[in-house]
Amino acid sequence: MTVLLSTKTYHEEALPLRDDDYEGDPLGERSHVLPWSLATLNSAADVEHYLTALVDDRTEDVASQLIGYISD
Repeated sequence: MTVLLSTKTYHEEALPLRDDDYEGDPLGERSHVLPWSLATLNSAADVEHYLTALVDDRTEDVASQLIGYISD
């Protein structure tokens, strides 16, 4: 599963990411998850460029916000 990240802060429902939310190195700019922008990949081969991933706790936060967004 992938979600869109943005450096824009004008989306009220965007989930801000902190440096410790990443499994690897954090991204260079403050980023926010846009929970309404979700994509499911069928295989790892679909990923052209891998930068980092979110830690499990933050992934659960994103999933909860996505479920809340969809069910409202």
